[in-house]
Amino acid sequence: MFRDAPHFDVRDYLRQEMMPHFLCPGCGHGMALRALLWALHELKVDRDKLAVVSGIGCAGRLSAYIDANTFHTTHGRPLAYATGLALARPDLQVVVITGDGDCLAIGGNHLIHACRRNLKLTCLMLNNEIYGMTGGQVSPTTSETRLTTTTPHGNAEPNFDACALATAAGAGFVGREMTRHVPKLKELIKDGLQHPGFAFIEVLSDCTEVYGRKNDMGSSSEMVLRQKSEMRPSAYRDSVDEPFRSTDLPTGILARNTRPEYGAALRAAK
Repeated sequence: MFRDAPHFDVRDYLRQEMMPHFLCPGCGHGMALRALLWALHELKVDRDKLAVVSGIGCAGRLSAYIDANTFHTTHGRPLAYATGLALARPDLQVVVITGDGDCLAIGGNHLIHACRRNLKLTCLMLNNEIYGMTGGQVSPTTSETRLTTTTPHGNAEPNFDACALATAAGAGFVGREMTRHVPKLKELIKDGLQHPGFAFIEVLSDCTEVYGRKNDMGSSSEMVLRQKSEMRPSAYRDSVDEPFRSTDLPTGILARNTRPEYGAALRAAK
């Protein structure tokens, strides 16, 4: 429990009958889930008014653990399902949890149009640069030269900057943070949840068992040190062979705009 969260117990928000969870030791997705639940707690979101939609993959499994209204949908389609839900029930706080493959590959078109429409919902894309659950294949965010089961000689494709894509497509709120910095991630998610339109948050996560081992990144604790090397370069850069993300992607709120929310505009036109 964090010192500045004395009244937050994550177990109050979980379906404990679903435990133990399926996440691998060191997986960043559990930290991302904690940050989301902490943000919902601080905003006092009524769980009867909370709807969490997820797709297929490691990230997609997280909705099953949340004690609220949850929907585990087909691969790449959580934003499509969430769009219908948010339009039909504007009284709900709708959150999408998706992964980099789920969101940017088969679901890429849904992301673009969700950004364009600016419907009131929050999308968390957990980016671990791999299809971690389904075999370790290359994803649209896999860094160049990285090894995966489908790029055994290294990835030759340039990877997506998901936040730049969301910004260009018109998302009302765009942000990025690492799983290691849970308090900062929690604050970013809070900002996204309160935005009166579509909010896209990329969460830089770790896959220790598939991506990390295949690319010789060390143990889960060593992978956490890589994240710290980005957070505090002066203190941690000497402790790792290379930083967490070689591109030094910016974090925090990256874009924000206010324009008509799609659901309200649609209802007003009737």
